[in-house]
Amino acid sequence: MTDPQTWVAPTYQGLADLLSTTAADSWDAPSLCDKWLVRHVIAHVTMPARLTPEQFGAEMAAAGGDFTVLSNTVAARDASLPVTDLLDQLRSRGLHAWQPPGGGAAGALRHAVIHSLDVTIALDRPAVAPADAVTAVLDQLTAAGGAWFGVDLTGVRLAAADTDWSWGNGQSVRADSGSLVALLSGRTLPDGRTLPRG
Repeated sequence: MTDPQTWVAPTYQGLADLLSTTAADSWDAPSLCDKWLVRHVIAHVTMPARLTPEQFGAEMAAAGGDFTVLSNTVAARDASLPVTDLLDQLRSRGLHAWQPPGGGAAGALRHAVIHSLDVTIALDRPAVAPADAVTAVLDQLTAAGGAWFGVDLTGVRLAAADTDWSWGNGQSVRADSGSLVALLSGRTLPDGRTLPRG
């Protein structure tokens, strides 16, 4: 069994490599995250590379204990950081070793893979996460029955077009593995597809 944490570094490194070679205006393209541009997503995922635990605690207190408010505040503020700084933070060992409170290595992988796909799918670029990492996240999200992101998987069969992975029974939803992760994460794909909300 592969430690999920080992897939985090290559995912962030791949994202940094991609963004370092794309057009500058890619940073201002919409991501799959509602109301966030690509630069907001990168500012969000690199937050652990910038904030000490004490600083994070202060940010959480200022947000009234609401992580969504904290995320939006930090993303809006830090999206204006120099691109070179954000790329360095994507490549930092501290970020690659970080685990979300209570989430462990599985949570760290889920965070890296989902947000990397928020960028790559929106930019119509190949996934940067290792294929096995994407499949592992598919397994995590379906094991939770869609509960983490409030999607309703009743009567749905998910089938990956690029691997032999499938899950569930009922109406077929077929897409590449990365797109299935995005759907399970409550995102709307560029073609308008989404999963029903629970």
